[in-house]
Amino acid sequence: MATQIPDLALKRWNPDVRASGESDATISILEQIGEDYWGEGVTSRRVSAALRAIGERDVTVTINSPGGNYFEGLSIYNILREHKGHVTVKIVGIAASAASVIAMAGDTIKIARAGFLMIHNAAVLDFGDQHAKREVADWLEPFDATAADIYHARTGIEVTEVREMLNRETWIGGKDAVDQGFADDFLDADEISASVVENSGGAALKAERRLRQILQKQGVSRSEERQLLASLKGGKSGAAPSGMQDAAVSQALSGFLSTLKS
Repeated sequence: MATQIPDLALKRWNPDVRASGESDATISILEQIGEDYWGEGVTSRRVSAALRAIGERDVTVTINSPGGNYFEGLSIYNILREHKGHVTVKIVGIAASAASVIAMAGDTIKIARAGFLMIHNAAVLDFGDQHAKREVADWLEPFDATAADIYHARTGIEVTEVREMLNRETWIGGKDAVDQGFADDFLDADEISASVVENSGGAALKAERRLRQILQKQGVSRSEERQLLASLKGGKSGAAPSGMQDAAVSQALSGFLSTLKS
């Protein structure tokens, strides 16, 4: 079943978004789902071949796709679910339509704060009279039911509520994806690189990401980083890590402030 990619999904899709530091155990899904007329696109055959080359190791699946062929999406979902190693899915841009189904295959799912999932009912291009249209509607119904069951299994959201989300074509931002169970956590700020990233979340989020990068370059651990940021956001005065070297903190903050002034 070749489905039409929604216009909004194509507009929001930025093919230049990548996950930095990709390893040889990474599968990149950065195109439409299913093969097009020119032989482009992500297919179950290609994903299966990549997994054979990776073997039973843990695998990371990077997704930035506007969706596409529903059957190919289901096939890729099933192939990833059968993989022996741990599957980590990273949504670095959007996972729309069939790509959102694929994303649900992850044992661990991470999403960019400025990333999106989009879920909707299956759609086809069709020509025919009223009787043919009714037949097509009946034919599509079980595919929507399967998609709803997949999202329900991952999130725990009641199937009836998921069906309503599919009916109205729902866009789910990074925070809502984590809150609702479509994803487990956010991507680390330094795991995303892009020539253009829209909807970055505002100046405050950009500043926080920049500060995280500077702290990491200074050798500050993740736990110390979180405590420092919490204290800067108005946490208790004792929230700052006592084991952090003052010089490292001072240097990091000085570098951060100098970048804001430039």
